[in-house]
Amino acid sequence: MADIKYYDVIQKPVVTEKSMNAMASKKYTFIVHTDANKAMIKEAVEKMFPGTKVASVNTMNLDGKTKRRGMTFGKTAKTKKAIVQLTADSKDIEIFEGL
Repeated sequence: MADIKYYDVIQKPVVTEKSMNAMASKKYTFIVHTDANKAMIKEAVEKMFPGTKVASVNTMNLDGKTKRRGMTFGKTAKTKKAIVQLTADSKDIEIFEGL
């Protein structure tokens, strides 16, 4: 396994209607590195966003979609998604403000 630093773990936030509704209960959704585990994701969120405390992390592995161009078939890259639950006394994550 590669040496993954905390700033390489979180790749981008997921901005969907379902993830925006979950923010009311302090649940934030991110696309994360495929080799990252729950402990690494928790550490990355707490270091990248000061004042946050993570209560739990749920992860899911997503297979790539099958795509076709003419007679040639291929697959898109696999991804990993993490839903991070913050504690009640934790600060909100600022990148989601104003969305």
